[in-house]
Amino acid sequence: MTLITLQPSDTCSTCYGTFSYREAGPNDIVKGSVRTRETLLLVHGVGMQSVVWGPQIDHFSQSMRVIALDMPGHGGSSRLPVGSELTDYIDWLFVAITALDVGPVNLAGHSMGALIAGGFAICHPLLTRRVAVLNGVYNRTAKARAAVEARSAEINLGQIDINTPLVRWFEKPGSDRAARELVRGCLQKIDSEGYSTAYRAFARGDRTFAARWSEVTSPMLALTGDGDPNSTPEMSHAMAAAAINGHAEVIVGHRHMLNLTASDAVNVILESWLATPLAIKSNNKPAVEVISK
Repeated sequence: MTLITLQPSDTCSTCYGTFSYREAGPNDIVKGSVRTRETLLLVHGVGMQSVVWGPQIDHFSQSMRVIALDMPGHGGSSRLPVGSELTDYIDWLFVAITALDVGPVNLAGHSMGALIAGGFAICHPLLTRRVAVLNGVYNRTAKARAAVEARSAEINLGQIDINTPLVRWFEKPGSDRAARELVRGCLQKIDSEGYSTAYRAFARGDRTFAARWSEVTSPMLALTGDGDPNSTPEMSHAMAAAAINGHAEVIVGHRHMLNLTASDAVNVILESWLATPLAIKSNNKPAVEVISK
């Protein structure tokens, strides 16, 4: 793990403290006679840590630089202030990418990380080569929104339930034991204030950029499991349909933690996404010409 202190800049006056991340793979990739920098940047979900991206770090670091961040208030990263919204986490990601000097990046996020990734692609298109949202949420139903807001209120009161998410996130009690125990370990190590702040932003964030997905010009992947009750296949298809260059995939027989439980299938799908040709972007126009990556 590596720690960096994030300093205020000309574009952001907030001091975000420190953030931690895992890094693997080469900084430079030679493609033909051209030396390029390809970075895959990964953002996990609420209650997790960068360690849950282990299968993706191991796989993709063979061919590119891979960086998995600890979200604010998780792992070794400092919390954001209580009451922070999704947009504050996107601002944090911008400062983190600037500090790492890795943009533009191939950006993949899981769960709340998917909300952050999608919002970042909209707000910072020139820093986004491609964007993938794994088990993302989009325009929750009134019933689903009430349920997640109720959970957020309970967490804010210190009522943190570890077992219920495990039931919701995994297919069967006896299946995927190693992945389940890894996730349980992350939940047992949570910082209660950081968790509560992030969960509130997650509960309120599904509509923040929902009407702006048509602004996503980067190659976009929406991926989920057919058994995920809250990040549903319908949500993934809707996001992909709204984006200019979107594509949806659904993995059968898996729920919320499919980057762990279906890591081989996820890696194959991400490989295809990473091979999608890029498009020329400007600040105020959609992609107008396809070019080789």
